[in-house]
Formats: sequence, structure tokens, C-alpha cells
Amino acid sequence: MPLSLLLQRAALVAVLLVTPSLLNARALADIFFSVTAILFLIQSGRTRQWAWLRQGWVPFAGAWWVWEMICSLPLSGPFHGTWPNFVQALVMVRYGVFAAALENWVLRDPRPRVWLRWVVQAVTAYICAGVLYQYVMGKNFYGYGRWADGELTGPFYKPRAAPELVRILFPALLPPVMTLISRKSFWYRAAGVLLAALGIACMVLISQRMPVLLTILGLAVSALFLPKLRPVAIGLVIVGGLVIAASPVISPQTYYRLVEKFSMQMDHFRSSPYGLLLRRADEMTEQAPIFGRGFNGFRDGCPDMRYWVGWTHQPGDIGGGLPTCKQHPHNFYLQASTDGGYPGLILFSLMVIAWLRAMARGLWRKPDAVRVGLFAAAFIHLWPIASTSAFLSLPVSGYFFVVLGWGLAEARWRES
Repeated sequence: MPLSLLLQRAALVAVLLVTPSLLNARALADIFFSVTAILFLIQSGRTRQWAWLRQGWVPFAGAWWVWEMICSLPLSGPFHGTWPNFVQALVMVRYGVFAAALENWVLRDPRPRVWLRWVVQAVTAYICAGVLYQYVMGKNFYGYGRWADGELTGPFYKPRAAPELVRILFPALLPPVMTLISRKSFWYRAAGVLLAALGIACMVLISQRMPVLLTILGLAVSALFLPKLRPVAIGLVIVGGLVIAASPVISPQTYYRLVEKFSMQMDHFRSSPYGLLLRRADEMTEQAPIFGRGFNGFRDGCPDMRYWVGWTHQPGDIGGGLPTCKQHPHNFYLQASTDGGYPGLILFSLMVIAWLRAMARGLWRKPDAVRVGLFAAAFIHLWPIASTSAFLSLPVSGYFFVVLGWGLAEARWRES
């Protein structure tokens, strides 16, 4: 077997194993990300094919990565970095190279892309099955009950199901749904609507606010590209609203999380944990507007009292003090600004725009269910008005980089 083919097949195996590994083996998943990236670099070096470094989104991602490393240097003056944080900034390049490997090498042929879709659909079905089983039985497959506020945990021991599921729901669900509702038979169409309703019901029943809002956004984006989905999407939103309206009876925990607690937090946003995190991150950026605080800047700087400034800017308003501190500011764009100042925020935003533009290439002219699902998944993950995990935190961002590389490959190679 030629060495090039051997390297490509080894990388494909690693790619197919990433998504299931993200369920309960994050370290193993990270190894698969790294293996795929390293094999791609080896192949590029063997064949001297480095043109991908100058194409599309890669220069924007490279510029952001370089700036993140510069801001993480342990220098004096305006820099706040440390050597451990610099090393973490250095090695985060593996995720970008992983996405480039999928686009330019591993998923060039259609069969590997189909295999990856099957894997993602299997993982989606597993999470949904765990959610529905826990809702009916009271405990999940492994004996765990609901979380403290009543959230369903699905096949996990803590509330991870919704943030992970929403990242892969649309590329997994849209292809079979669109195939079914495009048929002439009433029963096929009904099956397609039922399948879509089942996916939306899973998200609502889990009872996590932000994933439900992102699901609605993803549904709107998908319907924008797929005219046949529009009446189904409107019906699903109505059904979802009815489920929430009936939730005080069928699922009181869902009503509390999605209606009562959400309304309370929006009414008092500034004093909520999310509002305090926003103010703390904003203050960090204002005091380090050029270089930020480097990788992990928010986590390292949050306990520093010079950033304890509340919304009123009065001497007694310390913005929640030490209890406000978390490992990250719960928003990708706030994280980019605290890490790299305003230049870091601009470079990060340009990278995001380049990603979405590449994934949307030709999509309006020739919409395809797989590509639309992948674009919707990436769009809602990168939506700026959202509470998120850290940008490179597994497993959630792991699903995103799988979707990103897969979507870029579909956009580039589906026509050919």
C-alpha cells in the first residue's frame, strides 16, 4: 500500500473515532485531533503541498493564532502572559490544522463524508435516546437522575446533553428529514415531520435555556435555505411552544428552567452571573486593550481586585467580587478580547466570518440538506449573543471542529 494512502486511511480512522470519543473520553478525542493534524502535516511535507496555508480562512486563523501567542508571552510592560499559557496558545493550532486536514485531504472523497455522517447520526441518536429514556424512567441508562435544577442529563452524569446535542443535531437530522418530506407519499412526509419533532422535543425536554434558543435559531437558518422545510419549521416552533405551555403539568422542571428562571435572569441581567461575567471581561479588556492578558487571561486575572468594577462604577460596586470568577467569561468574543485585546477580538471575528463564508459558498444557489445542516450548526455555535464554554474546551468545541472541517470539505468537494 502506498505510504500516502496509508497515512490518509490512518487519519480517516482517527476522524471517525473523534465524535464517539467526545462522549466519554475527551483525552482520547484530543489525541485523535492531534494525530489527524500531525498526519496531515507529514503528508503536506512529503508532497510539498502547502498551498492550503494561503487559501480561504487559513490566513485569518493563522493571524489570530500568532497574535494569541504574542499576547501570551511572559514579558514585562503591557504583557501578562506566562510560559504555561504560551505553550497552551502554541499547541491550540492543532484544531485549526485538523479542520484544514478534513477540508483538503481526509474528506475529499464522498464516501468518507458519508461515513462521518453515519457516525454523527449514531452519536445524535444515542444522546436523544438517553434523554427520552431518562424522561420516561426517571433515571438514565447508568442510573443517574435529573440534575439539581431538574435538567435532563441524557446518557451523562451531569447536564452535558443539550450543549453537545445542539452542535450536531442539524447535520444529523436535516438529511433524513428533507429526504422524507420531499417524497409524495403522505406517510413519508408524516414520518419526516415526526422525526424533526422528536429532535426538537429532546432539546426542549432537556430544559437548558441557551441550547433551546440556539435550536430555534438553527431551525430558522435551515428554513431560510430550504423552502420545503419552512412549513415544518413553523409547525415545530408552534409545537415547541405548546410543549413549554404544557410543561407545568408534563414537566414542571422544564417550565421552571425555560420560563421562570430565564425570565428572572433577563429581568435582572446585570446582577445575574452572566451579567457580572460580562462586566468583568469588559473591564479586563478596557485595562489591557492592545495585548489583553494572553491565553487563559480571564481565569488568571479574574481574582485581581483592580478588575472588580461593577456596572455603576461606584466605589462600593465590586461587580460580585471573587464569587464572580470562573475559568472563562462564558462567551467566545469576550474570551477573545480578554486574551488578545481589541486586536484579538477583531482577528477572531474575521476568522469566524471567513469560516462561515467558506461554508456558505454556493449554498443559496444550490441548497443541500447536509451542507445546510452543517452551516446551521457552525452558525449557532459561533453566534455572538450566547453563553458558551471556553472556545477550545472539549467536548463541545470538539464537535464544532468536526462540523467545521466536514462543512468546509462539503463546500469544496461536493460539486466535483
